Amino acid sequence: MTRTITCPAPAKLNLFLHVVGRRPDNYHQLQTLFRFIDLHDTLHFTLRKDGAVRRTNTIEGVAEEQDLCVRAARLLQGETGCTLGVDISLEKHIPMGGGLGGGSSDAATTLIALNRLWSLGLPRAHLMRLGLRLGADVPVFVFGKNAFAEGVGEELQAYPLPEAWYVVLFPPVQVPTAEIFAHPELTRNTVSITMRALSERQLECAAGEKRQLRNDLQSVVCELYPEVARYLAWLDNSGNAMMTGSGACVFAEFGSRDQAEAVMRQLPHDMRGVVAQGLARHPLHDWVLD
Repeated sequence: MTRTITCPAPAKLNLFLHVVGRRPDNYHQLQTLFRFIDLHDTLHFTLRKDGAVRRTNTIEGVAEEQDLCVRAARLLQGETGCTLGVDISLEKHIPMGGGLGGGSSDAATTLIALNRLWSLGLPRAHLMRLGLRLGADVPVFVFGKNAFAEGVGEELQAYPLPEAWYVVLFPPVQVPTAEIFAHPELTRNTVSITMRALSERQLECAAGEKRQLRNDLQSVVCELYPEVARYLAWLDNSGNAMMTGSGACVFAEFGSRDQAEAVMRQLPHDMRGVVAQGLARHPLHDWVLD
């Protein structure tokens, strides 16, 4: 009997993103706060016994050999010597090139799901190390908890967050991350903060008060991509809007679904977005042993 498992791959928001330095290898040192939300891709994994790894559907703009799910599966095979294979079908709902971590989340869900489907039993720390070889954002999705992150984003500490709802808007552009980090006007010397400094007062600003935390990439992206600036300006009228990751998606936080949906009802007809609930942890958190 064919065995198939279906798994979500949730999006993330960066509730702030500071660039605090640059390493000798030119990677940037970051501080950020990751929050999972209930916007997600859906992946279907069907066991193969012949060792082949295949993506069974077409994703526009993503060749199978470059797909992070396929790369994650083959990396896991190589690491463990596993002789089993998998067919992967991916339903994309998270916009690509939007700073919501869709590709990284898909890769992490692949590692988690195949660790189970192939009965490998690798612990979380091992899967996180493999994830880092695929991309800097992959480890947090394997970590499975909202997290304060440092380094290139892989040094993680769990950070509990209160219930919240978000309006997340999708400007119709894809922002290349490398272009933004290479820009000469990017701020690269924001003063580091401690996890203790992330007080409720900083994360949950009172009405009309601007966030003390910010996204250091935002000003560069807005300069290069006017649509991102337009979406931010509109959303900022209703809340403290911020860009997530290296863009292009923008978001604002609200205390209730009703507040978020009231803003969405005012969304201009030429803009796209969703209301999303913040998650306490990754839906597959308990699939991996610490």
